[in-house]
Amino acid sequence: MNIDYEIEMEISGNTAIWTRPDTGDCPVSYPAPTYSAVKGIFESILWGPAVMVVPFKVEICKPLRFHSYATNYNGPLRKSGTDGAYQFLATVLTDVSYRMYAYVYPSRNKNGLDDKAKAWDGKTTSPGHAYAAIFNRRLKRGQWFTLPCLGWKEFTPSYVGPFREGTKVQEDISTVLPSMLREVFPDGYNSEVRFTYDQNVPIEKGVLIYPLKGLEVGHD
Repeated sequence: MNIDYEIEMEISGNTAIWTRPDTGDCPVSYPAPTYSAVKGIFESILWGPAVMVVPFKVEICKPLRFHSYATNYNGPLRKSGTDGAYQFLATVLTDVSYRMYAYVYPSRNKNGLDDKAKAWDGKTTSPGHAYAAIFNRRLKRGQWFTLPCLGWKEFTPSYVGPFREGTKVQEDISTVLPSMLREVFPDGYNSEVRFTYDQNVPIEKGVLIYPLKGLEVGHD
Protein backbone atom coordinates (compact mmCIF):
# COMPACT_ATOMS: atom_id res chain seq x y z
CA MET A 1 0.00 0.00 0.00
CA ASN A 2 1.48 3.35 -1.04
CA ILE A 3 1.02 6.18 1.42
CA ASP A 4 0.71 9.60 -0.16
CA TYR A 5 -0.27 11.59 2.90
CA GLU A 6 1.91 12.61 5.82
CA ILE A 7 1.21 14.87 8.76
CA GLU A 8 3.68 16.48 11.13
CA MET A 9 3.63 18.71 14.17
CA GLU A 10 5.74 20.13 16.97
CA ILE A 11 4.88 19.95 20.66
CA SER A 12 6.71 21.40 23.67
CA GLY A 13 6.07 21.71 27.37
CA ASN A 14 7.43 22.07 30.88
CA THR A 15 6.87 18.44 31.96
CA ALA A 16 6.27 15.09 30.26
CA ILE A 17 6.14 11.41 31.09
CA TRP A 18 6.12 8.52 28.61
CA THR A 19 5.65 5.75 31.14
CA ARG A 20 7.72 2.59 31.10
CA PRO A 21 5.32 -0.18 32.25
CA ASP A 22 8.19 -2.12 33.87
CA THR A 23 8.78 0.64 36.44
CA GLY A 24 5.68 -0.18 38.50
CA ASP A 25 4.39 2.05 41.30
CA CYS A 26 7.09 4.70 40.78
CA PRO A 27 6.90 5.19 37.00
CA VAL A 28 9.90 6.35 34.99
CA SER A 29 9.67 8.03 31.62
CA TYR A 30 11.13 6.83 28.34
CA PRO A 31 13.29 9.54 26.72
CA ALA A 32 10.82 9.84 23.83
CA PRO A 33 7.07 9.28 23.46
CA THR A 34 5.75 5.84 22.67
CA TYR A 35 4.09 5.02 19.35
CA SER A 36 0.64 5.12 20.97
CA ALA A 37 1.38 8.46 22.70
CA VAL A 38 2.32 10.08 19.39
CA LYS A 39 -0.76 8.59 17.75
CA GLY A 40 -2.90 9.99 20.57
CA ILE A 41 -1.37 13.47 20.24
CA PHE A 42 -2.10 13.58 16.51
CA GLU A 43 -5.65 12.35 17.12
CA SER A 44 -6.16 14.99 19.80
CA ILE A 45 -5.95 17.57 17.00
CA LEU A 46 -8.29 15.66 14.69
CA TRP A 47 -9.87 12.31 15.51
CA GLY A 48 -11.55 10.22 12.87
CA PRO A 49 -12.24 6.47 13.10
CA ALA A 50 -12.45 6.14 9.30
CA VAL A 51 -8.67 6.69 8.98
CA MET A 52 -5.54 5.23 10.53
CA VAL A 53 -2.83 7.53 11.88
CA VAL A 54 0.50 5.68 11.80
CA PRO A 55 3.43 7.43 13.54
CA PHE A 56 6.78 6.68 11.92
CA LYS A 57 9.27 9.13 13.45
CA VAL A 58 9.85 11.48 16.37
CA GLU A 59 12.72 13.92 16.85
CA ILE A 60 13.97 14.94 20.30
CA CYS A 61 14.52 18.70 20.20
CA LYS A 62 15.64 19.53 23.74
CA PRO A 63 18.30 17.97 26.02
CA LEU A 64 17.00 15.12 28.21
CA ARG A 65 16.39 16.32 31.76
CA PHE A 66 14.97 13.72 34.15
CA HIS A 67 13.38 15.04 37.33
CA SER A 68 11.73 13.57 40.44
CA TYR A 69 8.03 14.41 40.60
CA ALA A 70 5.64 13.89 43.50
CA THR A 71 1.89 14.32 43.65
CA ASN A 72 -0.89 13.30 46.02
CA TYR A 73 -3.07 10.55 44.56
CA ASN A 74 -6.66 10.15 45.73
CA GLY A 75 -8.07 8.12 42.84
CA PRO A 76 -9.82 4.77 42.49
CA LEU A 77 -6.63 2.69 42.24
CA ARG A 78 -5.69 3.19 45.88
CA LYS A 79 -5.18 0.04 47.94
CA SER A 80 -8.41 -1.14 49.56
CA GLY A 81 -8.81 0.26 53.06
CA THR A 82 -6.47 3.21 52.51
CA ASP A 83 -7.72 6.46 54.01
CA GLY A 84 -6.96 9.73 52.23
CA ALA A 85 -4.45 10.45 49.52
CA TYR A 86 -0.98 8.96 49.29
CA GLN A 87 2.16 10.40 47.77
CA PHE A 88 2.79 9.20 44.24
CA LEU A 89 6.39 9.42 42.98
CA ALA A 90 7.54 9.46 39.37
CA THR A 91 10.59 10.29 37.27
CA VAL A 92 9.54 12.72 34.56
CA LEU A 93 11.17 14.80 31.85
CA THR A 94 11.32 18.60 32.08
CA ASP A 95 11.55 21.27 29.37
CA VAL A 96 10.73 18.97 26.45
CA SER A 97 10.23 19.54 22.75
CA TYR A 98 9.49 17.02 20.00
CA ARG A 99 8.81 16.98 16.29
CA MET A 100 6.41 14.20 15.32
CA TYR A 101 5.62 12.57 11.96
CA ALA A 102 2.88 10.17 10.86
CA TYR A 103 1.31 8.60 7.78
CA VAL A 104 -2.45 8.70 7.22
CA TYR A 105 -4.44 6.15 5.26
CA PRO A 106 -7.99 4.73 5.21
CA SER A 107 -8.91 2.41 8.04
CA ARG A 108 -8.75 -1.29 7.16
CA ASN A 109 -11.43 -2.18 9.69
CA LYS A 110 -14.66 -0.24 9.17
CA ASN A 111 -16.99 -2.71 10.82
CA GLY A 112 -16.96 -0.82 14.11
CA LEU A 113 -17.67 2.63 12.66
CA ASP A 114 -20.69 4.52 13.92
CA ASP A 115 -23.18 6.13 11.53
CA LYS A 116 -21.47 9.54 11.61
CA ALA A 117 -18.07 8.05 10.76
CA LYS A 118 -19.57 5.95 7.96
CA ALA A 119 -21.26 9.04 6.52
CA TRP A 120 -17.96 10.97 6.55
CA ASP A 121 -16.11 8.05 4.99
CA GLY A 122 -18.73 7.75 2.25
CA LYS A 123 -18.36 11.38 1.19
CA THR A 124 -14.73 11.11 0.05
CA THR A 125 -12.77 8.81 -2.23
CA SER A 126 -9.55 9.77 -0.41
CA PRO A 127 -10.02 9.80 3.38
CA GLY A 128 -6.25 10.15 3.96
CA HIS A 129 -6.06 13.30 1.85
CA ALA A 130 -9.15 14.76 3.52
CA TYR A 131 -7.84 14.03 7.00
CA ALA A 132 -4.40 15.54 6.28
CA ALA A 133 -5.93 18.72 4.83
CA ILE A 134 -8.29 19.23 7.79
CA PHE A 135 -5.54 18.33 10.28
CA ASN A 136 -3.12 20.93 8.88
CA ARG A 137 -5.82 23.58 8.86
CA ARG A 138 -6.76 22.90 12.49
CA LEU A 139 -3.10 22.76 13.60
CA LYS A 140 -2.39 26.20 12.13
CA ARG A 141 -5.50 27.64 13.75
CA GLY A 142 -4.75 26.15 17.16
CA GLN A 143 -7.90 24.02 17.16
CA TRP A 144 -8.15 20.51 18.55
CA PHE A 145 -10.59 17.71 19.24
CA THR A 146 -9.33 17.40 22.83
CA LEU A 147 -6.52 19.13 24.71
CA PRO A 148 -3.17 17.45 23.82
CA CYS A 149 -1.05 16.32 26.74
CA LEU A 150 2.52 15.18 27.30
CA GLY A 151 1.74 11.76 28.76
CA TRP A 152 -0.40 12.57 31.79
CA LYS A 153 -3.40 14.89 31.42
CA GLU A 154 -1.96 17.43 33.86
CA PHE A 155 1.16 17.84 31.70
CA THR A 156 -0.28 20.29 29.19
CA PRO A 157 1.89 21.67 26.38
CA SER A 158 3.22 25.21 26.10
CA TYR A 159 3.26 24.95 22.30
CA VAL A 160 1.36 22.83 19.78
CA GLY A 161 1.58 23.68 16.11
CA PRO A 162 3.57 23.59 12.89
CA PHE A 163 7.36 23.28 12.98
CA ARG A 164 9.14 26.39 14.25
CA GLU A 165 12.25 27.66 12.52
CA GLY A 166 14.37 27.79 15.67
CA THR A 167 13.73 24.20 16.79
CA LYS A 168 16.80 21.96 16.49
CA VAL A 169 17.16 18.20 16.78
CA GLN A 170 19.45 17.08 19.64
CA GLU A 171 22.01 15.17 17.58
CA ASP A 172 24.07 14.29 20.68
CA ILE A 173 21.36 11.85 21.89
CA SER A 174 21.94 8.26 20.76
CA THR A 175 20.89 5.12 22.61
CA VAL A 176 18.97 1.86 22.23
CA LEU A 177 15.80 1.08 24.19
CA PRO A 178 15.80 -2.70 24.84
CA SER A 179 12.00 -2.76 25.07
CA MET A 180 9.48 0.01 24.40
CA LEU A 181 5.73 -0.04 24.83
CA ARG A 182 4.03 0.26 21.45
CA GLU A 183 0.26 0.13 21.96
CA VAL A 184 -2.33 -0.79 24.55
CA PHE A 185 -5.18 -1.05 21.99
CA PRO A 186 -3.39 -2.39 18.89
CA ASP A 187 -6.50 -3.78 17.23
CA GLY A 188 -8.02 -0.39 16.55
CA TYR A 189 -11.29 1.36 17.32
CA ASN A 190 -13.32 -0.26 20.15
CA SER A 191 -10.73 -3.06 20.58
CA GLU A 192 -9.83 -4.88 23.79
CA VAL A 193 -6.70 -4.11 25.83
CA ARG A 194 -3.62 -5.95 24.53
CA PHE A 195 -0.15 -4.67 25.37
CA THR A 196 2.41 -4.80 22.54
CA TYR A 197 6.09 -3.86 22.57
CA ASP A 198 8.92 -3.03 20.18
CA GLN A 199 12.35 -4.50 20.91
CA ASN A 200 15.78 -2.85 20.59
CA VAL A 201 14.46 0.52 19.44
CA PRO A 202 17.34 2.83 18.43
CA ILE A 203 17.52 6.57 18.96
CA GLU A 204 20.19 7.85 16.58
CA LYS A 205 21.28 11.49 16.68
CA GLY A 206 18.04 12.47 18.40
CA VAL A 207 15.76 10.59 15.99
CA LEU A 208 13.57 7.60 16.89
CA ILE A 209 12.06 5.60 14.02
CA TYR A 210 9.00 3.49 14.90
CA PRO A 211 8.79 0.07 13.21
CA LEU A 212 5.97 -0.09 10.66
CA LYS A 213 4.71 -3.52 11.50
CA GLY A 214 2.65 -5.24 8.83
CA LEU A 215 2.51 -2.13 6.66
CA GLU A 216 3.93 -1.56 3.20
CA VAL A 217 4.44 2.17 3.06
CA GLY A 218 6.11 4.53 0.66
CA HIS A 219 5.50 7.29 -1.82
CA ASP A 220 4.26 7.33 -5.38
